[in-house]
Formats: sequence, C-alpha cells, structure tokens
Amino acid sequence: MTSAATRRILGALAFAWISVVLPMAAQQTAYVYVTNSADHRTHVIDTATNKVVQVIQGIERPHGVQFAPDGSRVYISNEGESVVNVIDQKTGQTISKIPLSGRPNNISVSKDGKKLFVAIAEEPGGGLEILDLVALKSIKKIPMGRLHNVYTTPDGKYAVMGSTGHKFFAVVDAATNELAWKIQYDKAVRPMAIERNPDGSTKRVFVGLSDLHGFAVVDFAQRKEVARIELPDEPGGFPEIEAPSHAIGVTPDNRELWVSSTLNNSMFAYTLPDLKLKGRVGLPEVHLPPDSPMPRLGASPNWLSFSPDSKTVYVSNGGLRSLSVIDAVGMKLVTSVPVGETPKRINTLALR
Repeated sequence: MTSAATRRILGALAFAWISVVLPMAAQQTAYVYVTNSADHRTHVIDTATNKVVQVIQGIERPHGVQFAPDGSRVYISNEGESVVNVIDQKTGQTISKIPLSGRPNNISVSKDGKKLFVAIAEEPGGGLEILDLVALKSIKKIPMGRLHNVYTTPDGKYAVMGSTGHKFFAVVDAATNELAWKIQYDKAVRPMAIERNPDGSTKRVFVGLSDLHGFAVVDFAQRKEVARIELPDEPGGFPEIEAPSHAIGVTPDNRELWVSSTLNNSMFAYTLPDLKLKGRVGLPEVHLPPDSPMPRLGASPNWLSFSPDSKTVYVSNGGLRSLSVIDAVGMKLVTSVPVGETPKRINTLALR
C-alpha cells in the first residue's frame, strides 16, 4: 500500500482472519499450502471444498513450502529466524528447526526426499544451501551471491535456480551437489517453470525476468535461451511494476503453461509444446472510493499451483489477502478463498 489511508480502507474491505485450526478430513487427498509473507501463519486449503482446514502458526515471514515424498512432513523456509521449520503434516506443529547460514527464500525437495535445496538471499553470503533431511542439518553451501528461487527438475537430476541481484540462471547437479552450468542474464531472474520430455528429462525451462511482461524460454539440452514470449496487452491495466509476470507454472500433465500478468490482473494459459495462447482469466480486484490514493487494487498474483489432475489452478493474490481458484478447463474464476497478510508462495500436497 502506498499510504496509511489506503491501508485502512483495504483493512475494512479485507476478509476476516481465520484463526481456528481444524483437523483434516481423512477422505481428502490434496491440499494447497499458502505462506503469508507478512504474517506468521500458513493456511492449508482442502481442494475438494476450497475451505481452510488447517492454519500453521508461529512462523514469522514464511517463504517457501515443500513436502516429504510421503506427505508426512512439511518444510517451510522461515525468514524471521533463518531456519527451515520441519512440520508434522497431520498436526501442523513444528517438530524441528534446521539452522541456515542466512535468510532463506524459496526451497525445493530432492526427488528422493533426502535433501532440501535452499536459496539463501542474503548479501554477502548468498548461495545454495543443501540440507540433509535425514540428519536434519546443513551439509553444503555453494556460494553464488543472493539466490531467490530454486526448483528440482522432474527427473530429480538437477536443481535449477535464479538470482535477482546477480541476474543469472544456474543449474546444480543433484547427485554431486556441484554447479553444472549457468546463463548470465540482463535482468533479474524471477520464478520459473519446467517442461519435461516424454522420458521425464527436462526439455525447457520458462524463466520470469524483471521488467519483462512475459517469460524467457531456455532449451535445457542446448543450455541457452531460445526465445522470449511477451503476454498480450489488455486495456485498463495497472501501473508498471518490477515483476509484471511473477506466477508461472506447468500443469502436472505437462500440457499447459500458466503465467500471471500483474499489469492486466490476469492469468494467461499457453498450450504445450507449441506455446500457443489458449486464453485469459481475469482475477479479482477491489474498487475503492474515487478520492483514494489508489482507487483500484488488483490481485497482484504472486505464485501458482495446480490440482493433481491439472483441472484447477490456484493463484495467491498478494494484494487482496486471498487465493483464487480457477477452472483450467472452462477458463473461468471459480472462487476466492480468504487467507492471511500478503500471501505469496503456494504448493499442492497430494496424499495417496
């Protein structure tokens, strides 16, 4: 918000805080976890009902959220304490804290569930920190400068990451914990999404960049950028911001790429592998009194996740304290779920 007056208006319009913690229903199989970056709570939403069923308390400035392969543990990077909280999935209680070398941003679990890759965002001292999830301790630090986001490739062979401050895309071998290769960029590297080949190996990485209303396309085998795609312009948009396209993801079935537009307050879908525009879904906005410093407030889409069947898209609305639920087949907004203050990173846990 740009002023105290606008904060008061938004506060009056905002959804009521959800403070109770309810037990998860045994018959449900998928939950969306929402970390609220200006809050101490992480909300858990049942994908069958679009209702909050659990609230994880006491983690100041939670950032990334990941899961053990069997779903028994939840890992949340804690910016307030520079640790990773290890949480019991059923109770939502912290059972351990793993100390880090600096303030963390996003995290990613190795495919075998034995390691956690942590983007350390501090300067100096930033880089990739690797945790042993069996021993619950840090085992290696790869100095790179400030890192922001990190992901594990679908085949589990690599961790890919980006730096906002140093403007690079980097790939680390997940078996050796060594830097494999990197691409230097002209802009800060933001969130990214990974497309896989039929054999599960990495085909392309779609990379968000600061000041780009769209995304770059990296051919993983060629180790280079091969294209930049700009999103369509829509009338009546919102002011320019540093990261106009921040939420990006490939559906679990590997058939679509979804990308956010903060400028247009929308989500755009592209078919894969041809990257043909499928359509656009508008996100919620709030209209304030005409004399307000900002008479219109957009959703500020920050992160996205999907249902396991790829039929539903979940988008964190950083500006509206909510999570949008989108029908990916019908290309329409279904509902918005109230969560906490400035929701950002989200992830879907599928229980079997």
